[in-house]
Order: sequence, then structure tokens, then C-alpha cells
Amino acid sequence: MFFSIALLLLGLPLLIWSSDRFVEGAIELAYSLGMSALLIGIIIVGFGTSVPEMLVSAIAAFDGAPSLALGNAYGSNITNIALILGLTSLLKPITVQSQILKRELPILVIVSLAAYIQLIDRELSRLDSYFLLFFFLLFLCWSIWQGIHKPGDNLGFEVSNSLSKKRPSILRPLLRLTLGLLFLLISSRMLVKGAVDIAQALQVSDLIIGLTIVAVGTSLPELASSIMAIRKGEHDIALGNVIGSNIFNSLAVVGIAGTIKPFAIPGEVITRDLPVMIGLTLSLFILGFGIKNQGRINRYEGGALLLCYCGYLLWILR
Repeated sequence: MFFSIALLLLGLPLLIWSSDRFVEGAIELAYSLGMSALLIGIIIVGFGTSVPEMLVSAIAAFDGAPSLALGNAYGSNITNIALILGLTSLLKPITVQSQILKRELPILVIVSLAAYIQLIDRELSRLDSYFLLFFFLLFLCWSIWQGIHKPGDNLGFEVSNSLSKKRPSILRPLLRLTLGLLFLLISSRMLVKGAVDIAQALQVSDLIIGLTIVAVGTSLPELASSIMAIRKGEHDIALGNVIGSNIFNSLAVVGIAGTIKPFAIPGEVITRDLPVMIGLTLSLFILGFGIKNQGRINRYEGGALLLCYCGYLLWILR
């Protein structure tokens, strides 16, 4: 038990550190290769912080802990909206100006509803997983098209302001990217091993561990990125980070885990976790569009999101 706790406590900070190195390296490499700021914002900032979820869920599926993989994906989505956006908007209200993000919000709602419909038979087959990955590729192609044809979007301006004016050489970001990926793999393996062993020792389900400790741990890169962005006044980066991450989790993370090993879906996911995720996603959709197309998440709404997260934790841990 002590060894398992040590793995978890060492794996989490290593996961956060390596995720930062990976995303920074990816951003710098893309910038040095001439990728537009908007494309960097849509693809790397939006999806890059979800690499920990992808690796943790893939390793969990390989290790025969599919409930941990599923709990990590959907638990991260709940954490991203309720905890991360709640905390971020308490620091500073978030104003949504990017039209691309407003187009992605309905897609996130559709993806969340589709997840419920797809899993209502309580099984994630390989065919289901292939469909998820196929739609993720379609969404990725659409995102790239948006990045090419909508260069004037506010998200691109925010990313451009956060980039160094001098393009770095390829070698430094490539080394940072490689180092980040290497330690991401190591820390993900430590995290899964520690979490599974602790769940078995405490006779707690893998799903609960995935929804709580692992989900929060793998979502910490999103929290750090969102807080940093909001302190700089880059509101659309903060929100885009969460929207992109949630779409990536629902499509790519779950799809990859199911492709590795198809598995049965615990009943609680259908009756508890997915409805909470869908409800929070709908609330984000409403807040993101706002009244007269002026989306804004104020401090009161951020506090309400945090209360929702605390209530959800009490529900699953009771």
C-alpha cells in the first residue's frame, strides 16, 4: 500500500511537469515550422493538454482496468467544466469572443449526447470505438479548415500575443517535446499502477478512482493553462483549452481505450456520470453564448459550477 501511494504521489507531479514540457515543446515546434497562431490555438492548446488523459486511459485499458480509463475520460470532462472553469472564473470572469469556440460548443453538446446514446447498451465495442475515432478525425479536419479560413478570429490573436516574437530553432522544442513525451509515458504508468493498487487495497472501484484522483490529476495541466491564460486576459484560450480537451476526451481518449480492449460499461456511468457531464456541458453551452450573443461566465456562475462539483463528489463518494 505504501509503495502504491508513493507511485501515485510521485506520478502526479511528474505527469504535470512532463505535460507542460510536452505542450510547450509542441507549441514552439509548430511555431518554428510556420504554423499559424490560430491553428496552434485550436489543435495544440486545445488538444495537447489532454495527452495525459490519453496515455493514462490507454495504459489502463492495456492493464485490464477499463473502468479506470472511462472514469478518467468522463471524470476529466466533469472536472474541466465544474472545477477548472469554476475556479478560473472566480479569479476573473471569462468573456467568450472567439466565433470558432462558439461553433465548437454545439459540437461538444452533440458529442456528449452521442456518448450517452452510444453507451446506453452498456457496452463499448471496437466498432463503437472506431466510430469515435472517425468522428474525431472529421472534427480535426474541420478545425484545421477553420484555422486556415478564419485567420482573424480572436483566439488566434490571443495565441499570437502569447508566442515569442522570435521563432525558436527546431532543435530546442524537439528535445523538449521528446523529453515531455518520455516522462509522460513513465508518469502515466506510475499513476495507473498506483491507482489500481490503491483501489484494490481499499476495495474501491476503479471507476471511482478514475473519476476522482486520476481525473483531477490528469486535468491539472488544463487548470494551470487556464489560470495562466486568464491572468494574461486571454479568455478564449482559457475556454478553448477546456472545450478542445473535452471533445478530445470524449472521442479520442475513449475511442483509443475501446480499440485496445472493448469493455462493459458500469451502470453508474449511464445513470450518474454521463447525465452530470451532459448537464454541465449544456450549462457551458448556455453560458458560452449568453444573452444577445455575449457569452460570459461571471463569478457567481463560477461559484455555482464549483458547488456542482462538490455535490458530485459527495454523490459518488457517499
